[in-house]
Amino acid sequence: GGREDPHAWPLLAYLLTCCIYPLASSCAHTFSTMSTRARHICYFFDYAALSMYSLGSALAYSAYIFPAEWVNSTFHHLYVPIAVFNTVVSTSLSCYSRFLEVERPRFSKASRTLAFVYPYLFDSIPLFYRFYLCAAESCTEAAILVHYKHTGFAFLTCFIFASHLPERLAPGHFDYIGHSHQVFHVCGILGTHFQMEAIMMDMAERHDRLLPASLLPSSLQTLGSMGICMAVSLAVIGLCSMSLRFMPEP
Repeated sequence: GGREDPHAWPLLAYLLTCCIYPLASSCAHTFSTMSTRARHICYFFDYAALSMYSLGSALAYSAYIFPAEWVNSTFHHLYVPIAVFNTVVSTSLSCYSRFLEVERPRFSKASRTLAFVYPYLFDSIPLFYRFYLCAAESCTEAAILVHYKHTGFAFLTCFIFASHLPERLAPGHFDYIGHSHQVFHVCGILGTHFQMEAIMMDMAERHDRLLPASLLPSSLQTLGSMGICMAVSLAVIGLCSMSLRFMPEP
């Protein structure tokens, strides 16, 4: 619908974050070998981009996939503001976890995992409710099947990230091909692909039932929430970067 279509802005914001997080991750892997300091800063940006992706998902979910009975409810009105708060917390917690890697590696890993699992679970509350309704009422929405695929890959991505399979079973045999972090990225991108397909199917199938323009976030509100998160994330990255000199050496 272009810029004049208010229904398109949440989708545009979501698609923008879908482009940002793989780019940030690629840059992190490419330039992290320059120095120890560069490695930490690169992954600060990587974590911030992933947090922005969770906000983009929340914006799209709020506009296109909310259950009809939840539309215009108190939870619906608070959904995006809470997602903004979650994005800031996710960036802060994941960046802080790097300072714990040497002295408390297990706690560092758990904190980083929590930083990304929690926003995903919150964003998915309306989707999980639709899954529940579908199971109870045997719905035939085509988008639900694609949402199932996205959710399956999301949980698989989390499991691989946390379990370090398969290299923990055969150390040294998966250093170049088949390493869990490679599989993690592949599953993450596939999950995003199915999420994107499902969101666009919902947008098309439920077009007549979408929120009226008066209830949709304006372009200023959509990009404004992303701008706030981006500014706070950059401030967190700057603070963490300046604090690197206090980090214990490996």
